[in-house]
Amino acid sequence: FASGLSPDSDAYAIFVTERYEYKDKSNILSTDEVKKIDSFLNVLKVKKKKEDINSFDISDRQKCFIIKVKNKYESYFPQEHGGNFFSYITKIKDITKVDLYPDSLGFDKDKLISFFSEFIFGFNLKSYTFNKYKTLNKEKINKKINLKIITSHRKKIENNYKYCDAVKEGVFLTRDLVSEPPNVLTPKAYVQEIKKLLKLGLKIKSYDEKEMKKLGLNALLGVGQGSINETYLVTIEWNGNKKTKQNPIAFVGKGVCFDTGGISLKPARFMEEMKSDMAGSAAVVGLLKTLAIRKAKVNAVGVVGLVENMPGGNAQRPGDIVKSFSGKTIEI
Repeated sequence: FASGLSPDSDAYAIFVTERYEYKDKSNILSTDEVKKIDSFLNVLKVKKKKEDINSFDISDRQKCFIIKVKNKYESYFPQEHGGNFFSYITKIKDITKVDLYPDSLGFDKDKLISFFSEFIFGFNLKSYTFNKYKTLNKEKINKKINLKIITSHRKKIENNYKYCDAVKEGVFLTRDLVSEPPNVLTPKAYVQEIKKLLKLGLKIKSYDEKEMKKLGLNALLGVGQGSINETYLVTIEWNGNKKTKQNPIAFVGKGVCFDTGGISLKPARFMEEMKSDMAGSAAVVGLLKTLAIRKAKVNAVGVVGLVENMPGGNAQRPGDIVKSFSGKTIEI
């Protein structure tokens, strides 16, 4: 956050209505800047530009972004708009520092705070990258954009954004897990990643194959019996409402770290996509992280079965019969 435009920023952005109107009650913009902005907005009006984001050089070293906001918009629009703005910026060279001036938007206070919190949320979601294993052009692909926000509603925007930021952290964890290659994110390695969340106050219990056999989890064990990687079951608990006696909300996620199809091999054309067969479990893990960061007033439990389905001399066969945890028999 900042009280005024930064002299060393590469660009700044103002928000305008559909009629290209904006406000500058705090006199953040100089008289010269206002003249240049008004002149550019008049050009956009005459040309009837449909784009929601436009820009021009307001000086020889600084750009000005014009972000147009609909008077009536759907609930997802602020997030989508923030994401579009990130994409727009990254197409322009040498933009790493940007000042945002949300108070230029002529909304009432509550609507402005809500809109802008969601806008930044969308911007941050779009900024996600997974470059952990890339070796070329590291500086280019890891480019970061530093934002400064000029507003008189700092505290309320910060408080409002805490919720969005918690969701973002959960989403990013989910994306990281799904993006990991299957030779790295084996079921055992996945368990270790989940256990990192213990520091957030989550209760985590992992069950290895010996414990699972005792419990009678033969259906899940059958999926992994052809793999050299051991199968695990993990429970993740968040008790944010200790006053209630109600059962927790339960989320169950499929965690097949790689799914060849076993003996019934999947077509080669789709095989490389099978590392994402654990995305359901990643969504559950990300959700529990979000609840913990938010300190949500809810009781929830996530259960994920982590397994690798491979062909092999000990692999499960079509026609095999296993007994599940419920006691019901299943013919494969």
